[in-house]
Amino acid sequence: MDLKDLYREVILDHNKSPRLYGKLEPADSSADGHNPLCGDRLHISVRLDGDRVSDLRFEGKGCAISVASASMMCEAVKGKRRDDIAHLFHEIHTVLTQHDAPVPEDLGKLAALSGVREFPVRVKCASLCWHTLNAALERSAATVKTE
Repeated sequence: MDLKDLYREVILDHNKSPRLYGKLEPADSSADGHNPLCGDRLHISVRLDGDRVSDLRFEGKGCAISVASASMMCEAVKGKRRDDIAHLFHEIHTVLTQHDAPVPEDLGKLAALSGVREFPVRVKCASLCWHTLNAALERSAATVKTE
């Protein structure tokens, strides 16, 4: 299966059946994200155990890429330490924004997001959840906007 087929299959699957979707109560922190260009809106809540994200959930509505990216991100970061999440965010950001960047082998399913870079206007849809998670981890009260 080539990367384009993987992209299509994974995005459709996670959009149709998002993982870790819903409310997380109690939560230690949360943040809201909004992509005004596409209308994507997300709310991410996290539960922390020291510097580790022990649990997280997302809620919201948006395009297939936004929902799928949030679902995949939640699966990928659950149980990880903040520095591992920061490293993952950097890898994803590079793959999304640098057209010729190699796709790291350790991304697993997240590698499917590299297909988004073929559609530059959709990069903000795919990255909204990552910026929103960062705001939740930093306990920032402001709504994250990807404009």
